[in-house]
Amino acid sequence: MDTLCLRIEFDDRVGIVLDVSRVVSPKNINIISLEVLPNNMYLEIEAISEPQASVLIRELMSIASVKQVATIELMPHEERERQLRAVLDSVSEGIIAVDRQGSITVYNPACEKILQLPAAKAVGRNVADVISANIPMLKSLKSGESYDNREMIINTPRGRHHYLSTSRPIKDQAGRVIGMVAALKDMSQVRDLVYSVTKPSMLTFDDIIYGSDAMERVIALAKRVARSDSTVVIRGESGTGKELFARAIHMESNRRHKPFVPLNCATLPDSLLESELFGYADGAFTGAKKGGKQGLFEFANEGTLFLDEIGELSPHLQAKLLRVLQDGKVRRIGERHETAVNVRVIAATNRNLEEMMARGDFREDLYYRLNVFPIRLPALRERREDIPFLVQHFIKKIAKQQDKDLTGISAEALRILIKHNWVGNVRELENVIERAINLVENGEIKPEHIILDVLDGAPLDKVSHRSKVQESTDVAGLKEVVARAELDALKQALKTHGSARKAAKALGVSHTTVLNKIKRFGLQI
Repeated sequence: MDTLCLRIEFDDRVGIVLDVSRVVSPKNINIISLEVLPNNMYLEIEAISEPQASVLIRELMSIASVKQVATIELMPHEERERQLRAVLDSVSEGIIAVDRQGSITVYNPACEKILQLPAAKAVGRNVADVISANIPMLKSLKSGESYDNREMIINTPRGRHHYLSTSRPIKDQAGRVIGMVAALKDMSQVRDLVYSVTKPSMLTFDDIIYGSDAMERVIALAKRVARSDSTVVIRGESGTGKELFARAIHMESNRRHKPFVPLNCATLPDSLLESELFGYADGAFTGAKKGGKQGLFEFANEGTLFLDEIGELSPHLQAKLLRVLQDGKVRRIGERHETAVNVRVIAATNRNLEEMMARGDFREDLYYRLNVFPIRLPALRERREDIPFLVQHFIKKIAKQQDKDLTGISAEALRILIKHNWVGNVRELENVIERAINLVENGEIKPEHIILDVLDGAPLDKVSHRSKVQESTDVAGLKEVVARAELDALKQALKTHGSARKAAKALGVSHTTVLNKIKRFGLQI
């Protein structure tokens, strides 16, 4: 070994260090380091032979008050240094310390990753040259004040660094500032931490309740597109479950472990929406948060940004959104530089974007940039065979919430639901089931528990539920109920409108669908 380390245990007294030196010095042994703690002295000397070491230990033991002399692997300061190094190497935060002149003394591996510079090229250099002369760490070195969670965006020849910084002064026994230590959190890690704490329970395609062929086709299509990074536009009426599909696409994708960030473009005024999407710099406008704020594009980096009601965007924001989609970069309000983002955008709307384009209300270039993969969700009246499945799901869910023991729903009540037009789609159906469960004391939901806003164009209070019960006294299977409802609706539409094409338009289905139903039921036009 290169050195010999000894621990000398003694009863504390004056002169013990001098007595130890008198034993070592005459032997011409070089003392490398010496640490004295209460009742213990640690001695590091140059390497000597084993016989010499044995003689030295015997002579040290002969000193008055010395109780024990033993060899040790490391000096206390070396042990503390190795422990500190292990801690610094294990933490995910970057740790950087400077002395009173601003020279870097501590620089851990996480700091190397965040600042993209190895420790060999950082330690010993002034922090102003390594990072920037404008960092708050240098200001605090002069003032002695600490700070917490300052957002830092620094441009260097090595690239753009984005992190949160917390710093504390290092003081001597007299309270004088002799250095600073700062912890750096990479902003991507901050985003992941925030998302892991705040994210809602994510829904998958397995959570979508359906039984129709129409929904089967839509889900198969959505699963295929989920595996790519293509931009998706989900079209459908209000209440059809556009956000549910967006969340399911995200969870089916490779971005499932990154943020899913929803934003309804219709709920915020234009100026606020811009700051939410793109963020703003420090002092960008009156009332701006000190230090600035990152936008949702930055927060959703490597994840998915869901823009609901995309048709409500103003022309100004349409242009800014197009720029982000084209360049993959976002610029905060009040800043000059841009930040690269990797975000998948899923948009949704219940408006006719093609008509908006024709009127000049929606940019054509943005339309084609968004509409890479369009998905249309059918209205509930186009997939009435899903209603029984949805009803059973809502009964189970809401009854559990309200702590009610229900046996289900009667065939007569289910038929009323199947025949309803459902302007509000699945959301309206859930509301109706919740109303019914509130009215049921026990047993099953019956026609008198069904409260609809409108039924076949007439207010519900003018419709006799008893007449509905008398139309079908037998307990029919679900498929029979659906078929009977389809037949009744088709007959009424044909009688009212006189042609298959007009009936199809009134029912909200295609002309081909109506012709197939007419053939299936053997009807005459």
